[in-house]
Amino acid sequence: MPDIQKLLQDYLNYLEIEKNRSLKTRENYKRYLDAFINFSKIKTEKDISAERVRDFRLHLARLETPKGENLKKTTQSYYIIALRNFLRYLIKRDFGVLSPDKIELPKIPSRQIEIIDYKDLERLLESAKGSDLRGLRDKAILEVLFSTGLRISELCSLNRHLDIDRGEISVRGKGGKLRVVFLSASAKKALKNYLNKRTDTEEALFISLTKSKKPKIIGRIIPRTVQRIVDFYARKAGIPEHVHPHMLRHLFATDLLVGGADLRSVQLLLGHANISTTQIYTHLTNKELREIHQAFHGRRRK
Repeated sequence: MPDIQKLLQDYLNYLEIEKNRSLKTRENYKRYLDAFINFSKIKTEKDISAERVRDFRLHLARLETPKGENLKKTTQSYYIIALRNFLRYLIKRDFGVLSPDKIELPKIPSRQIEIIDYKDLERLLESAKGSDLRGLRDKAILEVLFSTGLRISELCSLNRHLDIDRGEISVRGKGGKLRVVFLSASAKKALKNYLNKRTDTEEALFISLTKSKKPKIIGRIIPRTVQRIVDFYARKAGIPEHVHPHMLRHLFATDLLVGGADLRSVQLLLGHANISTTQIYTHLTNKELREIHQAFHGRRRK
């Protein structure tokens, strides 16, 4: 009977090689499954029982974050999804294990997307006005995020050798999938101004800088720096809401749908594997329903 760690390693290799999942996905699945295995003291696949799964779920529900808050239902579901998929893999390999169908996923409230008003967005994009390398970089980051809807990790991984005039960028997103995103006229202009200021040979499109008066380039920009940049300019623009890079992705999608783009096209531009993920934006953008409501609701009232 194989050791559970050997089965886990085989499964993680299967995810990476045969399912073409990213290293990040592999790391996450390992973390989720290690948590279950260690808490439940699993030695072999036969130890995975409905009772032990129930105890683990109760543990997750009561687990507190460093901030003293309970784990979100969404986060709890990641652990359960990983376990169900692991069991499916074992069944595929003819191991007699607990059926994944006997493990129900937590009920998660409908996801709500928070965005800022369009006027606030315009103020945010205009707030980066510096003519030095840092200011030009920050302006380019804001414009590219809104123009393309890129995830923060995708933005950080971009390289500088691209055809800006063509206005297209090939991006490798989640699961290693390629997609094409497009640059607006504002994003093209901001990128050209920024790259014209660069005198280094660093491959990265967006670089990190030291905080000195004569900043030095210290390599490729990291997600935390991008988060700080967006937050800084949002506060500078006087926006009371907490603005983060992913909100610009939400604004990108919302702007397209409000403008009349179809859901399938927006799905492709965002790089969503499933169109149901894209549908979270429709409650913000359904112009036709709003017009129908305005035209027909309450007509009999005097």
